[in-house]
Amino acid sequence: MDHRLVSNLEKAFGWDGPAALGAALARGHIDDESLPGRLLTPNGLLELVMRRHLENPQLRMYAEGRMLHPTGFLETFISRRRQASGRADMDAVGHVLNEGGTLVLDTVNQFDPTLEVACRALSWWTGELVSVNAYLAVGDTAGFDMHWDDHDVICIQVAGQKSWEVRAAARPVPMHRDAEPNPEPPEQVLWSGTMEVGDVMHIPRGFWHAATRVGSGDGVSLHLTFGTTRRTGVTWIQHLADAARDNELFRTDLETSEGPQATLLTTKLLDLACDVSAQRYLEDMREAMPPGRHLPYVSAFGPLAGAVAVTEFPPTITVGRQELEVRAAGKKLTLAGRAERWARILLSGHPVRFDDTTDPAAIRLAERFIQEGLCAPLTDVSSSGYTGLVPSETF
Repeated sequence: MDHRLVSNLEKAFGWDGPAALGAALARGHIDDESLPGRLLTPNGLLELVMRRHLENPQLRMYAEGRMLHPTGFLETFISRRRQASGRADMDAVGHVLNEGGTLVLDTVNQFDPTLEVACRALSWWTGELVSVNAYLAVGDTAGFDMHWDDHDVICIQVAGQKSWEVRAAARPVPMHRDAEPNPEPPEQVLWSGTMEVGDVMHIPRGFWHAATRVGSGDGVSLHLTFGTTRRTGVTWIQHLADAARDNELFRTDLETSEGPQATLLTTKLLDLACDVSAQRYLEDMREAMPPGRHLPYVSAFGPLAGAVAVTEFPPTITVGRQELEVRAAGKKLTLAGRAERWARILLSGHPVRFDDTTDPAAIRLAERFIQEGLCAPLTDVSSSGYTGLVPSETF
């Protein structure tokens, strides 16, 4: 998928692909001046908050550096049929912000088509699932204390300014569930300064950091953090443990696995690790990942106007002598070899639009991909997440 955000991040960081992700602190600036505001604006964020049913901790607010109790900005809405749901009290939200506060909305990609597509593009690029949180701070307000995250983040300043301090990891690549705690940041400061609109920063897992608007006076800051939780050797070993359940030897009680049996157990474990290598685990995981949430195709609504791939990772397309094999979203489809060109376009991640000249066989293939969960119908709303960011295709 050719997405403006990905290409601009590579240029800003001086990266050639995602290989440098997680390696070191990186900073840069996006030259594409229209891109930050295209991703999200402060009012756009408040529109999302207003129009969604939300609960804490997905929506959080802070004042003077401390987290506010949810009852201070969330209310229970009772419908005419006496159904209860949580939503933001927008008067209270406005009061907190106007007095100098911070609003945080997690996984904004669940609500906004532009950020949904951006996260999918980053997932295709990194080979890992990506989600995005939004941080809106108004006035001279404190941010979060020095802390570290158990995932890599890419921060993009999309409005206003915010001051940052970043330090290295005290413990190399710490994990959420780890062998020992990681409670103290190191003394050395890697970078401190102010992020302006268009500035981007990559903070690897475990690097300590803090952001604040204290001393900034009046004004606003909105930044997005795209988080990537990468697979590790530990997650591979956990996968091996699950794969071992297929073998009776590994299901046998250890009390009876003595002498030759214990040696055989070790040998079989090595065989399993070679058979289900770390690389194969990553490939299988990506092919088996279910697709993101998407619309179904309801034929009664009218002819299919277009389609777009919604798999979390790029589909694998293997060309044989006469057949084509497509693997993605836990499915393996076998197609006629002549469908290769259509399949590659439909599964490119770019929105594909149909018109009166489109080959009916291509539309039938799109319907098949939608039925199998590899694609979704293209609508006005879903198209808005691609417009101006991802090239479109027309059959």
